[in-house]
Amino acid sequence: MKFIGLLLISCALLLGHGRAAYADQDKPFATHHLVLQISDADLGKQALILSISNSLLKDYGPDNIAIEVVAFGPGVHLLYADNPNRVGVESLIAQGVRFDVCMNTINTIVRDTGHAPALDPHIFKVDYGVGQILKLVGEGYVLVRP
Repeated sequence: MKFIGLLLISCALLLGHGRAAYADQDKPFATHHLVLQISDADLGKQALILSISNSLLKDYGPDNIAIEVVAFGPGVHLLYADNPNRVGVESLIAQGVRFDVCMNTINTIVRDTGHAPALDPHIFKVDYGVGQILKLVGEGYVLVRP
């Protein structure tokens, strides 16, 4: 049983290593790593995500903090091309904030509606939002869900 546990931990570290290396290349001087979860379609919560990101970039400087916003479930609405908060999302992307969209959620939307929503072209597509959060937390990111 201990062997299986050690094997799982080793696999998790190996899987996370690639992402950590990417994060280090993208933000080599970042001393803080934050993942923000958005899983609500509420525009107020979306605005809060943007506000938190802007405040932290201002306080720490864009090179000293790595921020990744992971959207899944109804939270993917933040990353729609026609979202009212799009200008704020684009501004944060320009400052180095990474936005991830859960393709499992998008695939469910396609299955239910027959078409894919238009997404912001600068976002990253991940297989599963929750899986991305787990990976980032395993790499030392702090999870915040406003």
